Formats: sequence, structure tokens, C-alpha cells
Amino acid sequence: MKIGIFGGTFDPIHCGHLRSAEDVRETFALDRLYFVPAARPPHKNRADIASAEHRFKMVELAVADHPAFVASAVELERPGLSYSIDTIRHFLATDQPATLALMLGIDAFRDLPSWKESASIPALCDLIVTTRPGEELPPATAFLPVALQNAFWYDPAIRMYRHASGHFLTLHHIAGLSIASSTLRHLMQHGRSLRYLVPAAVEAYITNHRLYKAEECQR
Repeated sequence: MKIGIFGGTFDPIHCGHLRSAEDVRETFALDRLYFVPAARPPHKNRADIASAEHRFKMVELAVADHPAFVASAVELERPGLSYSIDTIRHFLATDQPATLALMLGIDAFRDLPSWKESASIPALCDLIVTTRPGEELPPATAFLPVALQNAFWYDPAIRMYRHASGHFLTLHHIAGLSIASSTLRHLMQHGRSLRYLVPAAVEAYITNHRLYKAEECQR
């Protein structure tokens, strides 16, 4: 079984996340794609982040109608900060997939050297790095952060990077929707609709729980 992991804050999850995930699922023939909200993301310093429970519930609602998408609470169930390396090891141990791929945006990939046990991540799974919608692909020779340049070599025959472990790193252009969670939070703070930007069930959840309201201090 080919499994993908799509982690993030998802504050809130939106149609851009979902369209990108579907693009990756189809392109890489994934049998299952786990959406993994970070309970305590180590790289986020915002004090007003919605609770992990709210963010997980929104993800659960967003993916409920897709047979290959699964909301995973693994990082909510694990104490301490949410680290990708721990989540990768969890799925390798529990699902024992034939292949495991970590899906991450290009901005997150550029920060990968600062992640916990970052050198171990490409040794355990494939990496699918997605560009922002409308963003041009960077040249293959200029793509890797300096800290990762000795860990991979580019194979022009397959247009992928290879790792000594046998895993691959792929830069994938997303023809998706350019939506930012920060924009959605701004809209909610100003009483604007999120219709067609998030699934209807997610918009209803945000409204019913009064998330992202400027006057709300309860997150």
C-alpha cells in the first residue's frame, strides 16, 4: 500500500489544501493520504491559534466524503511538541506501507534542516515537495537547501532526487487554488463569508464555534 502524510496546522483547513492533496494523490497513485493536524507545532508562535481539537474536527469534516483521505489524531494523542519524525515512525510501525511519502510545501521544505532529526526523514520516506499555485518551478540545480545538498543527487532520467536510502525527493508543481489560512482568519474577523473557500461543513463549524472572531479570546 502506498501511503502519504500531509501534516500542517490547518488553521483552518481549506479548499486549497484539499485540491493540492487530491493532485498529489492522483499523480503519485497513493492508496491513502493522512491529514495530520499538528497539536503543538514547534515552528508556530501565534498565540491565537485555534485549539488542536477544533482544527482536527475541521479536518475530519473536510475529508469525510473522500474514500482515500483520512484525518489522523496521532499528534493530538502524543504528548509534547508535534514533530514530523515521530509521526513518520508511527505510520511506518502501524501501517507498514510498501511506500510512505511525506507531502510538504516548498516553504516548509526550505526549513527542513531545522526540523527535529531532519537527516533521518529522507532516510525513512519519500518526500513530495509542492510549489505554491502559480509559482514557477525552481531550477533543479538550485532547489535543495545547502544543508541537504550532500544528502541527495539529481537523476535527470526520472527528474527526481535520489537519497542513499533509496527514497526519492520530487518537486511537484501544484495546479491548485491559491488560498491562505491567514486570509480566511482575516475574513472571519471582519464578518465575511468563507463560502467556496472551505467545505460547507467546515464553514458551519467555524461559525457555530465562533472561531477566528476578533472579540473571541477562547481558542
